[in-house]
Amino acid sequence: MKYETPLFFHVMRYAVQADRDVIDMVSGNPDWEPPEALREGLHEYADLESDQFQYPPSDGLLELREEIAARRGVDREQVIVTNGAGEANYLAMARALERDLGSEVLLTDPVYPYYPGKTTMLGGTQRFVETAEDGQLEPAAVREAASEETACIVVNTPNNPTGAVYPEETMAELVAIAEECDAILVSDEVYDHYDLSGEFASALATESDHRIVTNAFSKSLAITGFRVGYAIFPPELVENAKSRHMLVNVAGSRPAQYAVAHALFETGPEYYEANRELLAERVDTFTDALDAAGAEYTRPDGAFYVMARFDGYPGTLENVERLIDEAGVAGMPGEAFGSSREAWLRFALVTPRVEEAAQRLAAYFE
Repeated sequence: MKYETPLFFHVMRYAVQADRDVIDMVSGNPDWEPPEALREGLHEYADLESDQFQYPPSDGLLELREEIAARRGVDREQVIVTNGAGEANYLAMARALERDLGSEVLLTDPVYPYYPGKTTMLGGTQRFVETAEDGQLEPAAVREAASEETACIVVNTPNNPTGAVYPEETMAELVAIAEECDAILVSDEVYDHYDLSGEFASALATESDHRIVTNAFSKSLAITGFRVGYAIFPPELVENAKSRHMLVNVAGSRPAQYAVAHALFETGPEYYEANRELLAERVDTFTDALDAAGAEYTRPDGAFYVMARFDGYPGTLENVERLIDEAGVAGMPGEAFGSSREAWLRFALVTPRVEEAAQRLAAYFE
C-alpha cells in the first residue's frame, strides 16, 4: 500500500537546514506557555509512589475521563483518552468504516491532509466536497455528495487550514445527513478554544448515534508533545473502539494524563481568553501586512492559520522552498490541502515573530 505522507515534516526539515534565518510558520505548535498548573501536575506526579508509574487504564485515567465527560455533557463510558487527536480521528474513522455500511469517506476540499491519508490507510475511498471561498461548508453540497456508499463524513471546526467556524445550523444539518445515509459524522474540534467568532458549535449539541467528536489538549493547553486527546463515541460504537485503541497502543502516557487532569482542575477561563486575544492580535498584524503586499487572503474566524494568495506565485512545494531560501519565511503549500487551494499558501500564526514574518513577505512580494 502506498501511503499519502503529509508534507509538514518535509517543509520543517527543509527550513531547519536552510543557510539563513527562517521564521517557522509551518507547524501548529503554540509558542505560548502552558498553564502553570500543568507543570505543577508534572512535579506532583514525579513524587508519587512507583506503582503510579505503571500502565494506566487503557481507556485513560478515570479522573481525566470523568472531567472530560462532565465538561462535554456525556457519560464517561463514551470517552476514550487517546494518543492525541490523531489517534482519536483514526479510531473514529475506523469505527465508521468497519460497520461495513459503505466504504466512502466524505472530506472537505481544502482538507487537513492527515484525513485522506487515514482514509487510504483504512481502506476507504476518498470523496471531496469543495468549501466556499471563506471556508464555510454548505450542507446542501454534502447532501448532494452523500450516498448509500458513504460510511463517514469528516469535518474540522474551527478549521485547519481555512480558519472557518461552522455555525450550529451547519453542524445540525451534517448530523442529519449522516443519519439519512446511515453514516457517521466525525467532528474534529481540536481548535474549539480558539474560536474568534463566537459562532463555534460542537456536534455534541445535536443528540445522535451517528456522530463521533474528537479533540485534544495539544492546542488548548499548548502541549502538542504530550499527545493527550480523546474521542466521544455513541454508546453502541465505543466498545470496539476501546479494543482497537488497546491493540494499537496498549495505553497512553500516565504522567501526561495526570498533568492534564491537574491543569483542567486548576486552570480558569482567563488562561484561554488571554491566548485567544494574543491570536486575534496576530491575525490583525499579519493580515495588515498581507494587505500592504497586495495579497488575497482568508481572515480566520478560528484556529491558528491564514491562507494567502500572491499574484503569480502558486502554492507549490517548490515555491514554498523558494520562499524559505529567498524570504526567510516557511509556510505550507496550498497544494498540500487539496486541489481547491493550489494557488494559495498557508501560514501558522504560532510564532512571536509574526510581525517580522509579515514584513519579510511584504518586502519580498512588493
